[in-house]
Amino acid sequence: MKKIALLLIFITTVSFDSQKEDAYAVGEWFKFRIHYGFVNAGYATLEVQDATINNKKVFHVIGKGYTTGMSRFFFKVEDLYESYIDKETGNPYQFVRKINEGGYTKNQEGFFNQASNKVLFKDYKHKTEKTFVIPKNTQDIMSTFYYLRNSPNIDKIKPGESIAIDMFFDEETTKFKLKFIGREDITTKFGTVSAMVFRPLVQSGRVFKEQESLTVWISDDNNKLPLRIKANLAVGSIKADLDAFKGLKNSFKVKL
Repeated sequence: MKKIALLLIFITTVSFDSQKEDAYAVGEWFKFRIHYGFVNAGYATLEVQDATINNKKVFHVIGKGYTTGMSRFFFKVEDLYESYIDKETGNPYQFVRKINEGGYTKNQEGFFNQASNKVLFKDYKHKTEKTFVIPKNTQDIMSTFYYLRNSPNIDKIKPGESIAIDMFFDEETTKFKLKFIGREDITTKFGTVSAMVFRPLVQSGRVFKEQESLTVWISDDNNKLPLRIKANLAVGSIKADLDAFKGLKNSFKVKL
């Protein structure tokens, strides 16, 4: 059950692409119910708030993941991810990563200088800091999700095509690729919803069975809201379903 909440946040933050106008606004909040096999393992939430960085209004996005019930008894997870995002460019100014997964902890913060293509990375647990050179428009793990939701290319993508983006995570920049599978209608607790299906390309080995072990369903509307996530792990599988939401900028379309 290790990394259940981290996996959900990772998956959701690297899985979407869309926009006519902005796909989200301050006040958006949604929650996922996470299942590990047949066990209700925990929840993860994502929220958009207002904040100010260097006297400029920015989006403050907050992701939380935590185990519940018996899952918490066997393996306690409390993860916090934050990102401060420019409202015009969609690029991050700062990120926070504080996690506790069964005693495995990280306490990190990053400060982006998009003008010089650098990020100052601080590890408070190990009392170190480093500066890394990054490609132009590099995202952090949280900002990636929101940046891609506002991309103008989603409606033009064809099955089999992929989207790539530079993302800084764990002291390195990776080229994340997302393959579009197609469209289908899925049954949710809210009704039948038209969805776009994506398959993030992840590294196989320690956590995932193979490179295409993740599948993500997002609403085929202007919100591009995550609806369902499935992951085949090296041991077992995870399924996460949208459980609640509020503050959406656009109408959430449910088929009758």
